[in-house]
Amino acid sequence: MATQSQDASPEARAIAFLSGEVPRWPAENNCFSCHNNGDAARALYTALEKGYAVEADALRDTTAWLQEPEAWDDNALGLEFADKKLARIQFAGALGDAMVAGEISDLTPLGDAAALIAADQADNGSFPLDTSGSIGSPATYGTALATWAALGALRQAGEPDLASAIARADAWVRGVEVQTVIDAAAVVLALGTADDTAALAQRQRCLELINEGRAPSGGWGAYLASAVEPFDTALVVLALEPLLDRPELAAPAIDGDTLTGMVAGARAFLLAEQLEDGSWVETTRPAGQQSYAQYISTTGWATLALLATR
Repeated sequence: MATQSQDASPEARAIAFLSGEVPRWPAENNCFSCHNNGDAARALYTALEKGYAVEADALRDTTAWLQEPEAWDDNALGLEFADKKLARIQFAGALGDAMVAGEISDLTPLGDAAALIAADQADNGSFPLDTSGSIGSPATYGTALATWAALGALRQAGEPDLASAIARADAWVRGVEVQTVIDAAAVVLALGTADDTAALAQRQRCLELINEGRAPSGGWGAYLASAVEPFDTALVVLALEPLLDRPELAAPAIDGDTLTGMVAGARAFLLAEQLEDGSWVETTRPAGQQSYAQYISTTGWATLALLATR
């Protein structure tokens, strides 16, 4: 296995950048954040699972923190977007990825985290957030992306008493009216490879919107006519990549060859937008603002997209 110093790939550069940033926030701010220790940590755990070298110090404190869900609500959050519902979902996502990477073996913390998340579910099956009045962003998610992430944690926990919560969320995902590219990508992610009638119909609607929103550069913005952004593009990549092995689930909205080309073009866009230090300029709403939270989360999402398509 190549070490980061030997590997000059875009993935390794992103991993090296995040390896410095993930532990920096708790060290300097005496709290854990959803952007550093949630989204960005997920990218590092995924890198570990895929065989990349990640320095132990980069994740040591985060790994210990993630195993204490009962303390998450008492954390100062350190966020400009201090939504405790979202924090639970983001930390649970990182916890689940740490387990997949073999960094955590105890099943109890994920079960505890899933119970906390399930308690936040709305009557309609979704997981709305305090920031859900505006379109989602790397650090604020939005309801559709939060519902996908919550579903992932509930499914991974595998607790029988979570079955009804999972069923309600599945029903919401299949029936929600999707109007933006990022919500379409989130719904495709949540549907996975489900092939029931409702899932097939909803996936087609979402893929048609995604297909229509693709820019000549190969990327996507949040809306059909929005400027292309790294986060929105990364999210679409993560939604489309699992369908490469099941192209029949994408057709007829997107045929197999077009699907492959879309993923390759989006990866090329992300590579072209990567900065010298391995990061990406933050995606913000509205565009063009400065935000450390969005910067780190954008880089985490873009790194996940590169790792999925390496």
